Amino acid sequence: MNSRHDLRFDWCSHQAAKYACEKWHYSRCIPKSKLVRVGVWESGAFAGCIIFGSGACPQIAEPYGLKQTQVAELVRVALKPQHLTPTTKCVAFAIKMVRNQQPRLRLIVSYADPEQGHHGGIYQGGNWIYSGLTAPTEWFEVCKTGERIHSHVYRRGAPGRATRDKACGIIRSVKLVKHKYLMPLDDDMRKRIEPLRTPYPKRVTSADSGTPGIQPGGGGASPTVTLSIPASTPNGKTRATARADDTEDSQRQPRKAAAKQARAKASK
Repeated sequence: MNSRHDLRFDWCSHQAAKYACEKWHYSRCIPKSKLVRVGVWESGAFAGCIIFGSGACPQIAEPYGLKQTQVAELVRVALKPQHLTPTTKCVAFAIKMVRNQQPRLRLIVSYADPEQGHHGGIYQGGNWIYSGLTAPTEWFEVCKTGERIHSHVYRRGAPGRATRDKACGIIRSVKLVKHKYLMPLDDDMRKRIEPLRTPYPKRVTSADSGTPGIQPGGGGASPTVTLSIPASTPNGKTRATARADDTEDSQRQPRKAAAKQARAKASK
């Protein structure tokens, strides 16, 4: 990785997020719920986005004794295949932005899909807490496209729709399990959920399971010009910027300390 490339994070438009999801995420779609969208730019070019939402499960906060407004789900990581910055680092910056914007937020939940060959490598690299596999949940698969939609989302606001569509052969019901990861945003929350930690699952296929949500897509590495311009505050300054060499420096310090400690032990 070139440590000198410019790395910038900022809120991005729905258009930019939709582009990234359709081109670079295996689902080829953007969630329809209310979303918080964090864009990633490398050397001035749009490199994708990280999206947070309320999630498909209306009881997402209940297992942790929290209110619905205190929990968010990381619903998409859609970065172009040629991106230079490690995905774990992009996710960490995005969480920091969301946390600063929403100080009452206490927990981020995310899932890795074994059916896509994902085991949650980016979460493991970020020291997320792995709480195991979810209970089997019902999803609907669109027969023509293969798109899968959570049953709660499909039924929302349309009573009887799922029953009719299944009878007509438009959708079919499937039961799925996923790996579940938790990122506490304060010390008290970490203490509360630490007992839920279980050993990390291992990669079981040769698929790029360490980078869930990042899949090659058409359209090339460089989106249109409008997608390459980060959103700005009223004074024209971006809300969050960073240089990759700065982040490399922050990672270099722990490595130096570890090396120094190893040399000290060897001299004894």
